[in-house]
Amino acid sequence: MPYAVLIVEDEAKLAGNIKTYLKRSGYEAETAASAEDGLARLDDFKPDAVLLDLRLPGMDGLTALAKFRAADAKLSIIMVTGHGTVDTAVDAMKAGAYDFLTKPVSLGKLKLLLDKALGDERKEQALSYYQRRDAEYSGLDKLIGESEPMRALRQKLTHVTDAERQLTDADAPAVLITGETGTGKELVARALHFSGPRRAKPFVEINCAAIPAQLLESELFGHERGAFTDARERKLGLVETAEGGTLFLDEIGDMDLTLQSKLLKLLEEKTVRRVGSVREGKVNVRIVAATHRPLESLVQEGKFRSDLYFRLRIVELAVPPLRERGNDILLLARHFLAIHGRRYNKTNLRLSPAVERLVEAHRWPGNVRELRNVIEQAVLLAPADRIDTDQLNLSSVLGSAPGTAPATPETQQEGSRLDRAERELLLKALDTAEWNVTRAAKHLGVSRDTLRYRMEKFQLTPRS
Repeated sequence: MPYAVLIVEDEAKLAGNIKTYLKRSGYEAETAASAEDGLARLDDFKPDAVLLDLRLPGMDGLTALAKFRAADAKLSIIMVTGHGTVDTAVDAMKAGAYDFLTKPVSLGKLKLLLDKALGDERKEQALSYYQRRDAEYSGLDKLIGESEPMRALRQKLTHVTDAERQLTDADAPAVLITGETGTGKELVARALHFSGPRRAKPFVEINCAAIPAQLLESELFGHERGAFTDARERKLGLVETAEGGTLFLDEIGDMDLTLQSKLLKLLEEKTVRRVGSVREGKVNVRIVAATHRPLESLVQEGKFRSDLYFRLRIVELAVPPLRERGNDILLLARHFLAIHGRRYNKTNLRLSPAVERLVEAHRWPGNVRELRNVIEQAVLLAPADRIDTDQLNLSSVLGSAPGTAPATPETQQEGSRLDRAERELLLKALDTAEWNVTRAAKHLGVSRDTLRYRMEKFQLTPRS
């Protein structure tokens, strides 16, 4: 749909020439000989931009500018005058004009200015749309599950967001999210942002494992023109882009040691220096990091800075693996079935009893991501209104915990043996650590929260 431009100009010949030129350039254009006439045309013509003369019969341009802005704050208004001064231009810009042109008007320059003004408006609308969509599909209510680990996780998130509302923006603590691949760490990070006081600000994410170390620094901190080969212009980094909001660093365990020191400086001093710059700038951004790797082990191996590790884990959120979430597995399977059923226009699909038993027995090493993908494939392959075992493509290699056979309805007893073995392992570690949960978790190579979840799962107490 072409953009519409209203030309408010009392010089009829000039207004006609501009109208003809803009129509040839793909715009819709109409003219008005006075501000009063132009304001009256707003409701029926609904322009995207207004070309407004400063000196008009009756109401002057600056007064009309204020009325146009009051009627539609999103209008791009370009002022035009044959008597331009610096003071006049400043007054127009302060009143909300997008730009200021002097007569004689260059039609080519006018078109470039309109293209830029309306292009900026489109970008702002697109950004607003994506921000609204992110907010709609994020939040605590999107963390589906009624198991004890998920209730505990949501409660902890609520405590964090409630505490943040009592702080100034700059005081927001760093958060470390841990959990196996596919458990939904990004969803937790989004819930933390969109349920907290920073929800109206940007949520910017980057996967530290997906970008080479030599490029990651520039992506995060930006660079100045000429900082390195091919740096032909200044570039803002993601830290500055996330100003006032949240920067989510996924797979932080894969970050280069040299870059870790710069991240530590950012966390401690709230300053950023672009590559090739001699100046530092203050930033207000909250850091949320996530990893599936054991950071404590990486610290002991010298692959991760201990000071950064302790600085990141002011708040640690452990996302439980799917196999520890009990009835949540079937709840999520039905949730994904409904989503993909709508997507592929198969809204009457249901899981057969055999499939439900198979879903509950499977160990899901790929966690929620694996479950979602398996259900999507089953929906695609389902020939009727029911998904049977023929459509459920579970991996024969990854279908169980290491060292066990793939789970099937006939081998559910194997799961109980695994549970007994896990319970005995936990008891042994806790006894060795004299029931000190922190020491036992370190011995097992898991987080403290993960060990507590497993203790609750098996109802372990010192008298067990």
